[in-house]
Amino acid sequence: MSDLKHKFWDRLDGINAGLLGTTNELKFVPMSHYADPEQNALWFITANGVDLVSQTESGPKNAIHLIGDEAGKLWARIEGQLELSQDTAKLDEIWNSVAESWFDGGKRDPDIRLLKFSLARAEVWTTNGKLGFLYEISKSKLTGDKPDLGENYNLTF
Repeated sequence: MSDLKHKFWDRLDGINAGLLGTTNELKFVPMSHYADPEQNALWFITANGVDLVSQTESGPKNAIHLIGDEAGKLWARIEGQLELSQDTAKLDEIWNSVAESWFDGGKRDPDIRLLKFSLARAEVWTTNGKLGFLYEISKSKLTGDKPDLGENYNLTF
């Protein structure tokens, strides 16, 4: 794995939500994701009847997941394919108390739907966080140099 991909997955690990939508509708909704670097995927636990589930019932759809998290020092626009999954082993792996609070029947609730988002590419911005930003701005005022506010790069998965 390249250093940039490693940095991406490492920083993504500290972020647990973003905005997800298909390119069909460009209606983005907040969703919690579960990172799976081995499969270059993000997983989402959701419910039957949700728009994203309805849109993917006929097959995979092009989708975008937007992440902006200053504390995680990562901003990203991730593109890929979103599809329904029947992977009960993955559901068992990522199931947690937050997900359980949404479903009365636990992880075998009949309304649970698992979405797999297979990453294709991403544009990524990494930062040094708020303190790093303040330091770089202050330093630039003293030295006249341009501030180093982080990196911007593209990834292909």
